[in-house]
Amino acid sequence: MGKTTFVKAVAGCLGIEDDVNSPTFAIVNEYLTATGDSVFHFDFYRVKNIEEAMDFGYEEYFYSGNRCFIEWPEMVEPLLPENTLICKFSELADGRRELVIEEKL
Repeated sequence: MGKTTFVKAVAGCLGIEDDVNSPTFAIVNEYLTATGDSVFHFDFYRVKNIEEAMDFGYEEYFYSGNRCFIEWPEMVEPLLPENTLICKFSELADGRRELVIEEKL
């Protein structure tokens, strides 16, 4: 639906030169911006429960002050910090894609 493509586009704007791809099997990929800041890219599709996210230390990432992009956030929604931006992608009848951004309060 365009989740990884969206992350690739934002990564390019941040000066990330690494090959950005979905971290389906690694769960998280780390990239460095042009200024040396970390950006974390998660794919929680394979996470079966909240405990799995807690086991790998989600807090160190989510509360690090660095940008985190999360594919399949509904798998860990209770763990997401306040003021998280939720990007929802959908396909329109004519084949175009729509992006709606909401703030988690």
